[in-house]
Amino acid sequence: MSTAAEELRAYLDEVTPALHRAWPDNRSFAARLAWQRALHLGGWAAPHWPVEDGGRGLGILDRLACDAELARAGAPDIAGVFGIKNVGPTISRFGTPGQRASLPRILSTEEIWCQGFSEPDAGSDLASLRTRAEPDGDGFRINGQKVWTSDGMRATHCMLLVRTDPGARPHQGISVLLVPLDTPGIERRPLRQITGDHEFAELFFTDVHVPADSLLGPLNEGWRVTMTTLGHERAGVVELANSLQRDVKKAVAGFPDGVADPVLRQELARRYVEARTVGLLGRDVLRALSAGEQPGPAQSVIKLGWSLTTQRLGETLLDAAGPAAIAAGDGPEVHRFLRGRASTIAAGTTEVMKNILAERVLGLPKG
Repeated sequence: MSTAAEELRAYLDEVTPALHRAWPDNRSFAARLAWQRALHLGGWAAPHWPVEDGGRGLGILDRLACDAELARAGAPDIAGVFGIKNVGPTISRFGTPGQRASLPRILSTEEIWCQGFSEPDAGSDLASLRTRAEPDGDGFRINGQKVWTSDGMRATHCMLLVRTDPGARPHQGISVLLVPLDTPGIERRPLRQITGDHEFAELFFTDVHVPADSLLGPLNEGWRVTMTTLGHERAGVVELANSLQRDVKKAVAGFPDGVADPVLRQELARRYVEARTVGLLGRDVLRALSAGEQPGPAQSVIKLGWSLTTQRLGETLLDAAGPAAIAAGDGPEVHRFLRGRASTIAAGTTEVMKNILAERVLGLPKG
């Protein structure tokens, strides 16, 4: 075990008993907030961040070892996952000193960030976005709508993608604004999912004024900034891919007398092979990232494999649980199955991933 993992294990052994007693339902947002705050107090909220940003600057092997320790401790996803995984690293790269002041607040949960990317007519095709930000005195005036914004009802801030030059080509004339969600003119509406949860929101912007220092990166070069964010999002999926192996092992361990049904046993074996393959690919990509390489289109292979395997695992576990689980309502197997339907949509649809792989990895002509 690495030194970092040993340190994290010792810290988790100290703090997790009280957390589990206080928050037995780790799925709740309040529980995730409590866990992140506890990790932050120990300096473990974002160990992959550079030391100067409040992290520990861990490399690939240490990061994987620490992920395993968090899984062993039964830690849920952190509450500010988008701020820590995606927005924070982007602010670190492009932000002004004033904007970088958000980094410690992201770690502490004082700021919870969402990403204002998708729109009703611009989902995976972000270049089609229509939300505008026009010059307005000492800043910008924003009008438009975002949809399927993850954590949109809980977030305090939004990394907003807007069109600042409507006459430019689709991938040009786009900028990124950092917007507090308590700014006048912003309306949020929850979107109910098939699971009954409200993890997503619609965001409406009506004559929303933000100051000029809200601009992240150069004006009209938001596509380059956004590709950094999306690259970290793909890298986050790579880390999730490694957890798939643990999910399958945990599922098999749930059968104390073994898996008697040969069909189910074969299905679980397939899921493990799929998860193991995606996990090994993920290790290779994370190793490249730790060596300083920027996230690239090859990570779409991981995203595609993770999406399909996550969905299939939910189906297999629901089959194993049988009709009683369905009749019982929102049990863990049913919830996982229903939530898994979104895995081939979130962070880029399967169709878009296949196009990226065909054009940018395999070098095939556009259809």
